[in-house]
Amino acid sequence: MGIFQFCPEHNINNNSSAARAGRFTTSHGEVLTPTFMPVGTQGSVKGVTPAQLKEIAPQIILGNTYHLSLRPGDELIKSLGGLHNFMAWDGPILTDSGGFQIFSLASMRKITDDGVFFQSHIDGSKCFLSPERSMEIQRNLGSDIVMALDECPAGRSERLKLEKSVSRTTEWLKRCRTFSLGEHQGLFAINQGGTHLDLRLRHLEDILEIDAKCPFQGFAIGGLSVGEPKEEMNAVLSELVKELPDDRPRYLMGVGTPEDILFGIEQGVDMFDCVLPTREARHGRLLTSIGRINIKNARHRFSDTPIDPNCSCYTCRIFSRAYLHHLFKAGELLGLTLNTIHNLSYTVELTRAARKALQDKSLPDFALATRRLWQTEGL
Repeated sequence: MGIFQFCPEHNINNNSSAARAGRFTTSHGEVLTPTFMPVGTQGSVKGVTPAQLKEIAPQIILGNTYHLSLRPGDELIKSLGGLHNFMAWDGPILTDSGGFQIFSLASMRKITDDGVFFQSHIDGSKCFLSPERSMEIQRNLGSDIVMALDECPAGRSERLKLEKSVSRTTEWLKRCRTFSLGEHQGLFAINQGGTHLDLRLRHLEDILEIDAKCPFQGFAIGGLSVGEPKEEMNAVLSELVKELPDDRPRYLMGVGTPEDILFGIEQGVDMFDCVLPTREARHGRLLTSIGRINIKNARHRFSDTPIDPNCSCYTCRIFSRAYLHHLFKAGELLGLTLNTIHNLSYTVELTRAARKALQDKSLPDFALATRRLWQTEGL
């Protein structure tokens, strides 16, 4: 756990808002919050090189425990100097525990109290992920932030199933907490409970009971944006964040539309991640300060304007919508890369701009203006 620490900057908060800015230090650098973390599931942020990623300048990125343990293997990555060295990224890295795969690979796994049996999506072989194995993999990867193994149920799961998953996640958390990680690594607990606020709060009580004996370095909210209605997600989030300790980072897992990020910041969330910016880029759907754009549409064929007149990323500085439209229609890989550079740049900059607004005590005005601009363009 080494030098990992978090400092909420209460002095720059707007007293009428739960939103906050902060910072935490890891052995691979300082992270200023709020922040968006691009997802590099298999040791690569899809569509961009490490050099391009550095220009985009996210402060922290993600890797995935389940996928990297299967291919190329966590022992191999450890032997090659850890994930930072393996993927040529010298900034902070967070690794997911494999809990999301319990949700996303539901047809290929069996859950027990001991852990989860998976049938590999690569070759059909059997593998077992327990809390201890998840911690071992993440220790081998050498990430700065380690996520506890949790059971992530579907958003509309029955209450009895959610109650059982919350209980199991608590027991797994106890086992994760007793595992010895690297000196530079910090462990985050994950709160579950679906859209049932009482279950969320009960689970948080269990987490804080463990935390009182051996503190966690951060707290994550999992199991949202997994199929439940948006209004239910927002209602739970707005109440739950109020109860999280304010002296550690608050991480909303897997939620990453611009609208959701801005809402989360307003509730006091510090960290976000999502595959949405890179996935949307590969489908020609671009996120901009003036609304979403589908670069496949014929109306962009003759346009000499950039994707976003308010963006200074490499793509927007150099290329026209007409060129990006051409690349997509022609099936050129460069188009996917340029789209990805823009979507990541826009999403990272959104959190950076929100932080500045917090420092200037102008977040409400920033949020209002941002939402108004989103209505301008449309698809």
